[in-house]
Amino acid sequence: MDRSWMRANRLSDEFDNGVVEFLEFAEKNLPNNKGLFPCPCVSCGNRDPKLTKDEIRDHLAWRGICQNYTQWIWHGEVVMPSVSQREKVCVDMDDRLEDMIHDIGEESFKRAHVYDTLCKDKEEPLYPGCTNFTRLSAVLRLFNLKAKNGWSDKSFTDLLGLLKEMLPEGNTMPNRHYEAKKVLCPMGMEYEKIHACPNDCILYRKEFENYDHCPKCKASRYKKKDGDSSDDVSTKGPPAKVLWYLPIISRFKRLFSNANDAKNLRWHAEERNEDGKIRHVADSLQWKKIDLKFQSFGKESRNLRLGLATDGMNPYGSLSCNHSSWPVLLIIYNLSPLLCMKRKYMMLSMMIPGPKQPGNDIDVYLSPLIDDLRLLWEQGVDVLDAYSGEHFNMRAMLFWTINDFPAYGNLSGYSVKGHKACPICEKDTSYHQLNHGRKTVYLGHRKFVDRHHPYRKLKKAFNGKSEYGVAPKPLTGEEVYQRQQHVKVIFGKKQKKPAEKNVWKKRSVFFDLPYWSSLDVRHCIDLMHVEKNVCESLIGTLLHINGKTKDGLSARLDLAEMGIRQQLTPQQIGNKTYLPPACHTLSKKEKTSFCECLQGIKVPQGYSSNIKRLVSMKDLKLIGLKSHDFHVLMQQLLPVAMRGILPIKVKKTITRLCLFFNAICSKVIDPLKLD
Repeated sequence: MDRSWMRANRLSDEFDNGVVEFLEFAEKNLPNNKGLFPCPCVSCGNRDPKLTKDEIRDHLAWRGICQNYTQWIWHGEVVMPSVSQREKVCVDMDDRLEDMIHDIGEESFKRAHVYDTLCKDKEEPLYPGCTNFTRLSAVLRLFNLKAKNGWSDKSFTDLLGLLKEMLPEGNTMPNRHYEAKKVLCPMGMEYEKIHACPNDCILYRKEFENYDHCPKCKASRYKKKDGDSSDDVSTKGPPAKVLWYLPIISRFKRLFSNANDAKNLRWHAEERNEDGKIRHVADSLQWKKIDLKFQSFGKESRNLRLGLATDGMNPYGSLSCNHSSWPVLLIIYNLSPLLCMKRKYMMLSMMIPGPKQPGNDIDVYLSPLIDDLRLLWEQGVDVLDAYSGEHFNMRAMLFWTINDFPAYGNLSGYSVKGHKACPICEKDTSYHQLNHGRKTVYLGHRKFVDRHHPYRKLKKAFNGKSEYGVAPKPLTGEEVYQRQQHVKVIFGKKQKKPAEKNVWKKRSVFFDLPYWSSLDVRHCIDLMHVEKNVCESLIGTLLHINGKTKDGLSARLDLAEMGIRQQLTPQQIGNKTYLPPACHTLSKKEKTSFCECLQGIKVPQGYSSNIKRLVSMKDLKLIGLKSHDFHVLMQQLLPVAMRGILPIKVKKTITRLCLFFNAICSKVIDPLKLD
């Protein structure tokens, strides 16, 4: 019977009728159960005790049915397929193979005997006389089980070895995980391994393709074998550094060769809800500006708009080794919000190897990607749209980048450290160097509020001065381009850098894209990084966690030097320095109450980490939080945990800060309420 009702609204007639049919099915297939059946609701999960039909119906209407209970084995459904069903499975597997060949594209598929190998495995029976499975279909199904159940490579090898022994003599079942992967390897994506200078000076491509040494730093392209001191290339070892680049054009073609994906890529033009609210990147002003400025690009709804995200990661987990590899991801904004951030559609375009981060030299590694993006903008590529069945010229553009603040500096070419660290204010950045804390703080934020806002005249609450400044206008793309034009930069870790001091470190490689200077927003800050830093500082200050709090002796001395909040000035009592409590200072009892509240919170599975495990009642602090835990804590849990332990003004301020983050993270944003 049809089981689509399991995902329908529980208040709908479809769901109610589906429940009735399900219960009739159970009664028909389990006639000896005396009217009692396992309940498949989310809470019971087919566990004892058994319930009547009316009780099960109430449970399903109240809690819903388990979505993964698609085979009703606890209610009489037989899952062992018959011979005819097994034959149908094999046919389906073969049909899906044809779909895979079609998705990948015959041009790339037929290279290097790939097509012949797969066709041979597709037709070769698993053992002499076998009519149900071919070698390829058997390996495909086993790999599906491996992925679905999380089997390790070792356990999969053990299973293959056992199956090899159990099957009749002359079977073609591979006996190791490696051999099974070789059967499926023709389905893999093409990639390029581009040799790089170990000091990040150049990539060995184009004019440097045949070089054996870096023309800038003279470093060898290859690792030398142990004990070898000669310069003979034939005796060299493997390349010293390799960039892995996965070409994007062939992957975009594969997307359009699948009818469902080709249809989904038109969502922004055909199915988007346009009511003035912000639900998707397509609702932004920049999207509309591009449609007006580049009308030939905007008229074709199948042209792609991409986001680029990159950051450093340690592939060795939380080990003590200091290693930073940089994956570069592309996000397709043509897709709906439900799909564009799914794993399937987030494309890894390149992997920049470690062990050190590329830093300002990241432009060297991005050059292959920029070349493809430029081709996709200026000429486009001829693509078959499987949904409409027609060929069209597909073009694509990079909409913006998304990264944390340090990576912002690497990609944009702006120096995000020091006195002029704000890329909006640039040379007009309001900074103050603290004498005791030795930090640079930026106190000119009141210039961004309305001209007659009461905060502008408040002195004691801020830095002891009134604010009469005017907010600077963000630099346009053309202005940034003009500032970067004359910046001299030599890429490479061991190259001598120019002595001149400039807030612009380089001309960004993104300006090689003809449209880049026309964009109002070129680089975005990832909200999760900001939220994590704010929440970590807030929790550290409230609980006075050593090394995390922003309220210490140095901060109090700087306040006294600036002439503000005199009531918090440190006092010398004998040989000890006493810090008067601030409005946010918690007593030990209040800290205990705060931690007990968080420790007692239970959240649904997958919502966040187990909050109870993150609370240390011994030290009265939070430990081991990840970025998503700070996200949940800031937006949902912190206002609850603070109730009853802080003055009303402090609670109100922190709660409004939490509501701010909650509002800009919501699925639907009203532009009229953003100010």
